[in-house]
Amino acid sequence: MTVEEKKLTQLNAKALNHLQCGLSPSEFNRICTLLTAYEIWSKLEVTYEGTNQVKESKINMLIYDYELFEMNPEESIKDMFTRFTNITNELISLGKIFTNEELVRKILRCLPREYDAKAMAIVEARDLSTFELDMLLGSLTTYELKMKRKKRRKKKIASRKRRSLF
Repeated sequence: MTVEEKKLTQLNAKALNHLQCGLSPSEFNRICTLLTAYEIWSKLEVTYEGTNQVKESKINMLIYDYELFEMNPEESIKDMFTRFTNITNELISLGKIFTNEELVRKILRCLPREYDAKAMAIVEARDLSTFELDMLLGSLTTYELKMKRKKRRKKKIASRKRRSLF
């Protein structure tokens, strides 16, 4: 065995040890017959990420979800952002790249009509290429709270008027 082969064997043994120690017993049983770290890694990659065909299918479904993304009725801004972030994070983990501006514009487009004025104000007042999603979340959440407060006031006034009529 040459010095180079000995070094490669030692590196493989070290990698095998790290991989095997990090696995649960059921995962270990799946890979225990494999001889190289590369074989183990490949098996784990297919197990948890799927084949290239599965990855492509996941990407296509997530892109579909992303393209048709809209804020649901009665959904809060926070919940909508969480759903949006889950979709974009999965796409990013599968290799899709988004600019900050793309994400901000997508969020602004998916808002319901009652947010049109706020969305337009943000587009006109901000440089969307540098406007962070966290800032957008804060701005929209503040607007949402103001709208809810207005609705509560209107309901109170309407109920007072109804009571005064009787």
